[in-house]
Amino acid sequence: MWQLLKQYARTHTPAEAIPELDGSWQTESRDIRQEILDVLGRALCIRQIDAGSCNGCELEIHALNNPYYNIEGLGIRFVASPRHADMLLVTGPLTLNMSEAVRRAWEATPDPKLVVATGDCACTGGLFRDSYAVCGPLSRLLPVDVYIPGCPPAPVDLLRGILTALRAKRPTSAL
Repeated sequence: MWQLLKQYARTHTPAEAIPELDGSWQTESRDIRQEILDVLGRALCIRQIDAGSCNGCELEIHALNNPYYNIEGLGIRFVASPRHADMLLVTGPLTLNMSEAVRRAWEATPDPKLVVATGDCACTGGLFRDSYAVCGPLSRLLPVDVYIPGCPPAPVDLLRGILTALRAKRPTSAL
């Protein structure tokens, strides 16, 4: 314990400046909330499925729920069942063990449903595409509406991808 405290005392504080954050998307929060209400008439419900990822994408998805991004305040929430979902947010390469579970979740999601492939692994198979345990990208099993590339994608990119999928769902008469 004392050795650890001595090491802390000898460690210098980093001199790097804190990076500036672009909060321009926060000014649009009222517009986003209204757009979700216009399209769905209620909150956007998302079922997130890990199809075999390294959990990097999940960490960024969890960041969307923190006070900075506050997607719950925008009218976007995560649900535990695909039966209550409007959108499936799938991360990771499609593994052999998860392909049947992902297919069943897609079938259980009511129409009209959206599928978003999150991260390089879900989009292309990523690092794991040549593995014996991987079927390939998500598009081999499900019709994907929006791809969000990145390893892992930043929370702002995730939010943009979710909104892009929602805008694709908007009826043509609402435009």
